[in-house]
Amino acid sequence: MTEQAAPACPICGKPAQPKYKPFCSTRCADVDLHRWLNESYRAPAVEDPEGLPEDE
Repeated sequence: MTEQAAPACPICGKPAQPKYKPFCSTRCADVDLHRWLNESYRAPAVEDPEGLPEDE
C-alpha cells in the first residue's frame, strides 16, 4: 500500500495540516479570509450575448 502525500496548502504550497485543513497554518487561513473579505476572489461574469432571457 502506498502512502498518500498531504494536499498542498493553497496559499503557500506547504503540506496541509489536519487542524487547519485545507491550509498549513492559521496564518495561511487568515490570508485566505482576508482575500475573501477584500473581494480579491471573483468569478467572471458571463452575459448572454443577445441580452435576452432564456425562456425556452
